[in-house]
Amino acid sequence: MKLAIAALLAGSAAAFAPAQVGKASTSLNAFESELGAQPPLGFFDPLGMLTDADQERFDRLRYVEVKHGRVCQLAFLGQIVTRNGVHLSGDIDYSGHSFESYPNGLAAVFGDNAIPQAGALQIFAFVGFLELFVMKDSANGAEPGEFPGDFRNGALDFGWDTFDEETKLSKRAIELNNGRAAMMGILGLMVHEKLGEIDMVADLPIIGALQ
Repeated sequence: MKLAIAALLAGSAAAFAPAQVGKASTSLNAFESELGAQPPLGFFDPLGMLTDADQERFDRLRYVEVKHGRVCQLAFLGQIVTRNGVHLSGDIDYSGHSFESYPNGLAAVFGDNAIPQAGALQIFAFVGFLELFVMKDSANGAEPGEFPGDFRNGALDFGWDTFDEETKLSKRAIELNNGRAAMMGILGLMVHEKLGEIDMVADLPIIGALQ
């Protein structure tokens, strides 16, 4: 739990350090006009992760930011959906345990009623497979993406190539903002869930109290 929160905090801090493709200067000024440096914060790098950084370092941080943002958007959506009583139908195993019989949030992984270890290992194995072979730039011999986080790999396009440059930049900026908000949002939900263990239950909008 502590490691997960620390990782999210680090990712969130780096998240506001902007990006795109471009110059090779090592000056911070080289990144102040990059995609993601936008109102109200503008260029925001409180941990100094871009001090004396080159374009390769910057692109690596942007790649990590985009990936963390996408994961957290899915995590936040999963939280509000399952806590509203929406679960997959059927059983999670051959023993007859239904999906809805397991708790929501962190308790589904770390609690007394968590999913079986074999189930957790299958989830981590699937995520590892995606990480190593699918959700990456230039996977399976595809051409490199246009920007950090471009995981189309010659297969998943959804009309991206039909957009003009202004629209592409707008959509990428929207994704960055949504990802940053999701990183803070899922961190907040994790903290509130742990507060419930010390009798500091908060009744949150939409999803109520995290039990």
